[in-house]
Amino acid sequence: MLTSLVSFTLAAVLLVILPGPDTLVVLRGLVRGGRREGVLTSIGVLCGLMVWMLAAVAGLSALLQASELGYDALKIIGACYLVWMGVQSLRSVLRAAPAVAAADPAPTRPVSPMSRAGGFGSGLLTDLLNPKIGIVFISFLPGFVPHGYSVGWTTLTLGALYIVLTAIYCAILVAAAGKIATWMQIPRVRRRLDAIAGMTLIGFGGRLATES
Repeated sequence: MLTSLVSFTLAAVLLVILPGPDTLVVLRGLVRGGRREGVLTSIGVLCGLMVWMLAAVAGLSALLQASELGYDALKIIGACYLVWMGVQSLRSVLRAAPAVAAADPAPTRPVSPMSRAGGFGSGLLTDLLNPKIGIVFISFLPGFVPHGYSVGWTTLTLGALYIVLTAIYCAILVAAAGKIATWMQIPRVRRRLDAIAGMTLIGFGGRLATES
C-alpha cells in the first residue's frame, strides 16, 4: 500500500501543478479581489473536487464515462461557462480602459472585492462543469488501488489525498500572490492581467469543447 501511495502522490502532484482552469480561476480571483477572493475561489475548487470524488466512489463518473451524450453535454456546458468567464474578464478590461488611461500609476482607492458567491461559485462551477475531472477520478485513481484492497475505500482515500494536494497548491498560490497583491491592484497591471485571464479562459473553453 505504501508503494501505491508514494506512486500516486508523485503522479497527483504533477496533475495538480499542471496549469489548467483551476489554477487560472484562482489567479483570476486573486487579481479581481485579492487574497480573500483567492481563498474563496480555492474553497469552491476544492468543493467541486470533493463532489467529483464522491461521485467517482459512488460510480456516477463511470456512468458519465459510458454515456457519450451525457459527457458531451456536460463538456459543452463547461466550455460555455469558461468562455463566459473569459468574456466577463475582457469586458472588465474595456470598462476600465477610460479610467486607466487617466489614472495615476498607483491606485487612488482600493478595488472592491467580488461578492462571496462570485469567487466561491466560480471555483465550484469551474470544476463541476468539467467532466474531464470526473473521468480522471474514475480512471486515474483506481489504477493505484493495490490488489486485495477495497476499491471504494481506497479510491476515497486517494481522492482525499488528491484534494489535500490541491489545497496545498492553492494555499501556495494565495500566499505568493499576497506578496504582490498591491502590484496586482495597480489599474494598468490589473487590466493586463484581466486581458490575459480572459483570453486564456476562452482558450480553455474552446479546447474543452473540441477535445474528445
